[in-house]
Amino acid sequence: MDRRAFLLASVSATAALVLGGPALSAENRQRFGIQLFSLPKLLEGDVRKAIAMLAGMGYREVEPYGPYTYSAPEAIARWKAVTPSLGFSGSGYFGLSGKEFKALLASHGMTSPSMHTDFATLDRNMKQLGEAGRELGFTYVGLPSIPEERRKTLDDYKRMADTFNRIGKEAKSAGVRFAYHNHGYGLQPMEGVIPVEYLLANTDPELVFFEMDLYWTTAGGANPIELLRRNPGRYRLMHVKDMQGRRRFSGDGGDSKQWIELFPYMVSAGEGSLDLKAILEQGRKSGVEHFFVEQDNVANPESALKKSIDHLTRL
Repeated sequence: MDRRAFLLASVSATAALVLGGPALSAENRQRFGIQLFSLPKLLEGDVRKAIAMLAGMGYREVEPYGPYTYSAPEAIARWKAVTPSLGFSGSGYFGLSGKEFKALLASHGMTSPSMHTDFATLDRNMKQLGEAGRELGFTYVGLPSIPEERRKTLDDYKRMADTFNRIGKEAKSAGVRFAYHNHGYGLQPMEGVIPVEYLLANTDPELVFFEMDLYWTTAGGANPIELLRRNPGRYRLMHVKDMQGRRRFSGDGGDSKQWIELFPYMVSAGEGSLDLKAILEQGRKSGVEHFFVEQDNVANPESALKKSIDHLTRL
């Protein structure tokens, strides 16, 4: 063993003694990411400054949200219609090109393994998504929610399973992977069947992947650990959130009004009731590859997002 290797080994051993367990190298520590919808106003104001802030906190991955310049026209139109009520309009790469955004991330040691888009873009613009994936470097193209008009009945979900398989096949051909992110709907029985479980059982595990949102899963009455345990290899991404108390949707969790009602109970990781240590451990065992903190448009991202990653890196 040369002198440098000896010194590194000695430091590692000392850390293990002090901390009461094996010391993890920087390469082996969990790389936590951030879903950018957590701080849209800061990104819109100064994307370079906001990314630098996130990197300084310790975030190493980002998950952008759409629409993008290559999104379906109706997705862009819907976004323009809703942004006046949101108080911001920025999305995608916040005025940068894909290459510029990737370079910005790289300058801070960050990557973007996943992105959120919309149903119409996934349905019709997969070629453009594949090209964007090669440009920016992301692997997963995510559907944040199923359009409300396409999930009213169990037959709708059956058709959606077939659609997911088709989109997943097209994504693979384009060089990316398709992932579905759950909201609160679909977690309780519909005509005697739980829709999310139907989607898991009737989609190709080689083509269709899932992103678990801990907050909406819990609010929808499902158990995140049990879903992960029963479906190894299916959930590849996770939105890590915490919840003040135990909250449930006022209805089936199927519309934005019900989501907004629960926003006030979304808290920084470690300040709520969810057993994040146990959930993350099961997630890793079940094949989750990327963990993204998400605190939807949180009021004080400078402090709230720092609290979350500080807590998670201590688990």
